[in-house]
Amino acid sequence: MSETKSKFLEVYSVLKSELLNDPAFEFTDESREWVEKMLDYNVPGGKLNRGLSVVDSYKLLQGRELTDDEFFLASALGWCIEWVGNRVPLPYFVKAGAFSQAHNYLQAYFLVLDDIMDNSHTRRGQPCWFRVPKVGLIAANDGIILRNQIPRILKNHFRGKPYYADLLDLFNEVEFQTASGQMIDLITTLEGEKDLSKYSLPLHRRIVQYKTAYYSFYLPVACALLMAGENLDDHTTVKDILVQMGIYFQVQDDYLDCYGEPEVIGKIGTDIEDFKCSWLVVKALECCNEEQKKILYENYGKTDSANVAKVKALYNDLNLQGVFRKYESKSYEQLVSSIEAHPSEAVQAVLKSFLEKIHKRQK
Repeated sequence: MSETKSKFLEVYSVLKSELLNDPAFEFTDESREWVEKMLDYNVPGGKLNRGLSVVDSYKLLQGRELTDDEFFLASALGWCIEWVGNRVPLPYFVKAGAFSQAHNYLQAYFLVLDDIMDNSHTRRGQPCWFRVPKVGLIAANDGIILRNQIPRILKNHFRGKPYYADLLDLFNEVEFQTASGQMIDLITTLEGEKDLSKYSLPLHRRIVQYKTAYYSFYLPVACALLMAGENLDDHTTVKDILVQMGIYFQVQDDYLDCYGEPEVIGKIGTDIEDFKCSWLVVKALECCNEEQKKILYENYGKTDSANVAKVKALYNDLNLQGVFRKYESKSYEQLVSSIEAHPSEAVQAVLKSFLEKIHKRQK
């Protein structure tokens, strides 16, 4: 384990202790034990890339090593992001400490509720929290607790900072955007109302932009910018680049769901069976003739392995692997061009760090 990640986890322990002794609530031994178990089960797992990216990004913006206090604050923000939800495995970025912890809390909150909505069975190689014995739908309230711990962290550590109000606005806005993106995704695949004719590149982009890009790519950098004393209104170009990067990342994810090796990506892809508005099916609908479209309509969203095999065979007939490679190359070139046009070398370094971690990734 790297020294940075080890120090980052130490910040989690401090924040957890503060929350388990929050004077706003009179804990019993039983309730404190429940919350501690819930936090340890849901928050610190995974690669912690979103949270760590706050620390790394802030360090790049400062152009020097961080003081212990700066590292703690950046980590706290990173944990706030992790608190909300770890749905998309992100590359290891650049970041600072208290900021980072807030990010982690946000992620855990999203995932606990997302698993209930998706009726999922496992998360990070273990049963989803709501499937743990004695938990069940108590997990819904646990998700609410996770969400409400984020402003507690921000109040405890950032209330005296000049950017405190901007932080609150940022987390509230990104949470609203992410929840709205999840809503679009859910209502597009309502049971009994599956309709491939709804699927298009604009819909795919809309889901990804709101459900993934703001929260996974923009939020960590925005936290670091605020810590560095920047006004986010002066960095709309940075937001646009990070949203494009988030879309590029999700297209990769959609591709790997079908073509990635399960032992490498850590899961067996089920986008076809789950009737997901995947980039692959959208491109297939764009490219196929009427006979091929009929095959898609008859087989997409079916769980039988024979139906899945027919969809994958059609993808191969349409050479979607080649289509993806062209998309990946063009997207990378456009992102590099946009990044290098930015006037700040420090901001360029942050953005390039994000991009290089996901370019041609295999998992």
